[in-house]
This record gives sequence, C-alpha cells and structure tokens, in this order.
Amino acid sequence: MKKKGRIGSSFDDFLKEEGIYEEVTAAAIKRVLARQLVAHMKRKNLSKTAFARRLHTSRAQLDRLLDPENESVTLGTLTRAAHAVGRHLRVDLV
Repeated sequence: MKKKGRIGSSFDDFLKEEGIYEEVTAAAIKRVLARQLVAHMKRKNLSKTAFARRLHTSRAQLDRLLDPENESVTLGTLTRAAHAVGRHLRVDLV
C-alpha cells in the first residue's frame, strides 16, 4: 500500500509566493480578535454602548474596533478592549 504524502506547497507558501502573506495574516488576526471581543461582550452581557463607555470612546470608534475588515487598530486600543472584558492581550513573535 502506498503512503499518501503532501503534494505541492502549503497555503502559507502559496501566499508568500504571491507576496500577500503578511497582509492576509494581519487581516485574519484582526478578524479573530474582533470575533473574540464580541464573544466576550456577549458573555458579560455588555451592550456596545456600555462597552464603549468602559473604553472611554464613542460607539463609532467601537464599531471600527469590532469591524473585522478594519485593520487600523492600535495595540493600545486592543489592550484596553481586552481589559474592558476582563481579558489580557498577548502578542508573540514566532
């Protein structure tokens, strides 16, 4: 019986070859963080208005933070948002 192995390169390799790996990775990370914040808001029964108040910001700015397509969010904002839902932001270089 023949063993099945990998054929071709990985998806990461493909993205790197196309020159879009960093862009796609950053977008994916932002989407995950936005979804996690929304999930924690729901667990804590926090409305967007109450969450914005905790962050000392406007609802419009909160909507930009929670928008998975908007990548222009600072680490400081993400850290404050994590603390507002009782979590910590961790960033690793791998």
